[in-house]
Amino acid sequence: MALSSCGKPPDDSPLSATPQKTWDAGLYDSTHSFVWRYGAELIELLAPQPGERILDLGCGTGHLTHRIAQSGAQVIGLDRSLTMLAEARKNYPGMPLLAADATRMFFARPFDAVFSNAALHWILDAEGVVRCIARCLRPGGRFVAEMGGKGNIEQFRAAVHSALDALGYPEGKNWNPKYFPCAEDYSALLEQHGLRVRSAVLFDRPTPLDGGENGVRLWLEMFEGVTLNRIVPVHRELFVKRVEDTLRPTLFRDGKWSADYVRLRLLAVRE
Repeated sequence: MALSSCGKPPDDSPLSATPQKTWDAGLYDSTHSFVWRYGAELIELLAPQPGERILDLGCGTGHLTHRIAQSGAQVIGLDRSLTMLAEARKNYPGMPLLAADATRMFFARPFDAVFSNAALHWILDAEGVVRCIARCLRPGGRFVAEMGGKGNIEQFRAAVHSALDALGYPEGKNWNPKYFPCAEDYSALLEQHGLRVRSAVLFDRPTPLDGGENGVRLWLEMFEGVTLNRIVPVHRELFVKRVEDTLRPTLFRDGKWSADYVRLRLLAVRE
């Protein structure tokens, strides 16, 4: 799916066609824990208070939901992935968790805050989820989030697309779309739905990958599973090798891979 220079889906894009992903929750926790570990500092921006009602949107395997709950807040974790929620229930039995689509969620009681880490860039219907977030918050309630922003994994994406072209899958560029907006576009979207933006910061976060020499392979298995599953088995190893060869000159140092992450961190308050 083509994106504008600021990462905004074009008007004719199939916004409702968010790809159905099957997440490997065990792989996520074992070799991609950096996703939620980096999100721990976002909880400081949230500043949860005892007794507050908070929604963790895209809670994954529940680690940050649990940390928020340790503040004394009443937290509900929400995710679309049943495999992620199953792992969260195993990690934290008794924690309130809900399987739901973020673009259709509705709650009878409003929240004091909605929190989201590393989830919103997977939701192509950005306006749909922002509309629901605004509806979930009480007046004065806050929205605290971090997501992939403009420029996120540009080298990874280019390497994946190059490998797909070389192997005869030019249509593969549309198999696993993501939404990486700039601060201006996402701030404007929030403001349109009554969320006054207090801060919106786009910043580089080069991120070391676990797995040593296998770091890129494991990253592809986790985050490009949709792509790998559509490549015929005989091509998969060659695909991974081509991606590694493209990225190695810039993202492999001293036996360890890193990813060229760019994050967008947001704080907004409902009017």
